[in-house]
Amino acid sequence: MLTPKDAFVTCQPPVITRLSRFKAWLRPAGMLAAVVLIAGCGSLKKDVDPTAGWSAQRLYEEARVEVSDSNWSEARTRLEAIEARYPFGNYAQQALIDLAYVNWKDDEPEQALAAIDRFQQQYPNHPGTDYMLYLKGLITFTPPSAAFSRITRQDPSERDPKGLRESYEAFNELITRYPDSRYTPDARKRVTWLVNTLAEHEVHVAQYYYERHAYLAAINRAQTVVTEFQGVPIAEKALYIMYLSYDKLNLPELRDDTKRVLDENYPNSKYYTEGLEGSTNMWNPINWF
Repeated sequence: MLTPKDAFVTCQPPVITRLSRFKAWLRPAGMLAAVVLIAGCGSLKKDVDPTAGWSAQRLYEEARVEVSDSNWSEARTRLEAIEARYPFGNYAQQALIDLAYVNWKDDEPEQALAAIDRFQQQYPNHPGTDYMLYLKGLITFTPPSAAFSRITRQDPSERDPKGLRESYEAFNELITRYPDSRYTPDARKRVTWLVNTLAEHEVHVAQYYYERHAYLAAINRAQTVVTEFQGVPIAEKALYIMYLSYDKLNLPELRDDTKRVLDENYPNSKYYTEGLEGSTNMWNPINWF
């Protein structure tokens, strides 16, 4: 029979064996950790900014190269570096102008508009303000949804007019503040289209209300076109909707007054024969989108 002392001695070797095995396992684990640490150091080296220490001039020249090659992401990185490292000076101002353009070309309209807003706040009297107003008008003139117009052939006046109104305001400010700018002639053409399109939108809404028997609402929207968008072709249809709505409301005097105005401005109006579905012949510059 084993004594307690014998039992203790007999049990010692297994303990040593387990410890040896643990040490044997620990060696490769330690080596693996070292490899991971070395690899981690390597990745840290790769994350070092290669443009560190570059001057504003060099960053801008490199950005222009990337822009000419349509590498918008790389160009953005260089321009943002100028704005962050050299916030004062001519390069920072020009970088912000180019950053708005790059974001627009890279289908990032919100970022482009944010860059324009920063520019207008920081440099309200900058010589490039006319271009920034023009660019702002272009960005909101061609919202992302407009890209589908080629496929769906959707009338732009049927879309949410928020972007169109913002575009109109930017172009109109450009025309008012910088009548001799190189960008003003094109802005005038776009404003003409925008006014017609915004008026078209109001008439779409007026017709929607009329067809749902909300005649007073139809009159109000149609009247907006007559009073606020004077001279637009769609005013003819707006007057016709007002004429029909007053008739439905059994208001003969207002109906007859509206008919008189319609006949004076649009003799033999096509809507008398074609109804509300008559074509509007709206100028739709689809190639602009």
